Amino acid sequence: MPKKPKIVPVMDAKAVERALIRVAHEIVEKNKGAENLAVIGIKTRGDYLAKRVAELIEKIEKVKIPVGLMDITLYRDDLQTILDQPLIQKTEILFDVVEKVIVLVDDVLFTGRTIRAALDQIIDFGRPKSIQLAVLVDRGHRELPIRADYVGKNIPTAKDDRVRVKIKEVDGEDSVSIVKL
Repeated sequence: MPKKPKIVPVMDAKAVERALIRVAHEIVEKNKGAENLAVIGIKTRGDYLAKRVAELIEKIEKVKIPVGLMDITLYRDDLQTILDQPLIQKTEILFDVVEKVIVLVDDVLFTGRTIRAALDQIIDFGRPKSIQLAVLVDRGHRELPIRADYVGKNIPTAKDDRVRVKIKEVDGEDSVSIVKL
């Protein structure tokens, strides 16, 4: 009989909110404001987190921040191994990235391969001044030399654990938990 996975709660809705507020403040502080800043979220949950971070920065700085979203499916280095017919979603970057400070937002940083794919895609849109990375959760186990500039929470995990991020816009609630297999 297969072992039932154990679910360990890590962040509730309030903890997610506090983490995003802190990340927004850190972005503003590091960049000395929000001038020339744009935020791009990686689908499916990073795009909602990006919108929230941009809204928080707008409240802090009283300036409108361009927000984009991207689907990195076609940029994945494991595209042939994941699906015969990958589901491609829309990428919407409706502003010029050239000379912008781009803050790339994702829910979980794990091996770094998703971020590598996102960097490749951003560069196809032009050459930004810089690209910074903000993640809600950094769980370790990198396979590429990639690190986040802004982290909501570092969560030590086993390599075969799963990190489940729920976002109210998609899942009806905000939470983070570890699924121990």
